[in-house]
Amino acid sequence: MSERETIILTRDVNVVLIPDGNHGTLSKGKEVTIHQDLGNNYTVVTDHGHMVRISSADADALGKETHELHTLVSETDASAVEKNCWEVMKTVYDPEIPVNIVDLGLVYNCNVETVGEALNRVQIMMTLTAPGCGMGPVIQGDVEKAVRALPGVESVQVEIVLDPPWSREMMSEVAQVQLGLF
Repeated sequence: MSERETIILTRDVNVVLIPDGNHGTLSKGKEVTIHQDLGNNYTVVTDHGHMVRISSADADALGKETHELHTLVSETDASAVEKNCWEVMKTVYDPEIPVNIVDLGLVYNCNVETVGEALNRVQIMMTLTAPGCGMGPVIQGDVEKAVRALPGVESVQVEIVLDPPWSREMMSEVAQVQLGLF
């Protein structure tokens, strides 16, 4: 999104405070400016200069529609589930960085194991751009929620690892270009 859009909230909405990851509420009638509209969430700045994240489930409070992903396959074999996992992880963003976590190089591994007919166990290893990132548990939860909602997923475990530590070289070329680093 290149242009900032100022909006008056149409109802009370739950938010996640950035960068600490704490939860709060913004009241109906509060003015916010959309800073980032990517993936399944909105990063907004309040009229007091606080940056918060609003879930796409609450997009209606911003006068927006929920985002839908149209690139998923309907099969539930391990290979199809893995493809879908990578697709939904590309909809997860650090609320301060306009690049998805896959292109940022934060996802180290996605392992899908068949555990029954049309059922799979998913294990994901990922990292954060910085140890102690307050939004880490929120991003981890976003990944878990997105993957758990996929067809054929019986269980999902998302593990945050800090070794090897994340570095700029882990970003895709596309991400580096998007951030002006290439």
